[in-house]
Amino acid sequence: MNSKFAGLLAFAASGLLTGCSTTDGRMVNTDQPGPAVGAAIGTAVGAVAGNVAGAVVGVGEGAIGAAKVPFNTDRRIIRQWRTETTADGRTIQVPHEFEVDAQGRIIREVKPTTN
Repeated sequence: MNSKFAGLLAFAASGLLTGCSTTDGRMVNTDQPGPAVGAAIGTAVGAVAGNVAGAVVGVGEGAIGAAKVPFNTDRRIIRQWRTETTADGRTIQVPHEFEVDAQGRIIREVKPTTN
């Protein structure tokens, strides 16, 4: 390839790939109806496309979360304090411990261990 042709090709490519600089980044008058309508349509299309993409991602994440629920075997021990009255008339707080699943449903009562 000839060096003059390569230089001309590089100059033409740089002219096509660079834009003119303006203070607001646009080369059109946005007060005119054409650019204003184009900007409004572009905003609406972008919002709809973004919401559709967000809905697809949300449905996918929800399906993944729902598929993981049956395999969640987390269990915890919770303690509830109950007020009881002793034989001599005093009221005391007595702990009752329960084993619960991941949703907080009671599985069984745990007998307290003494040290």
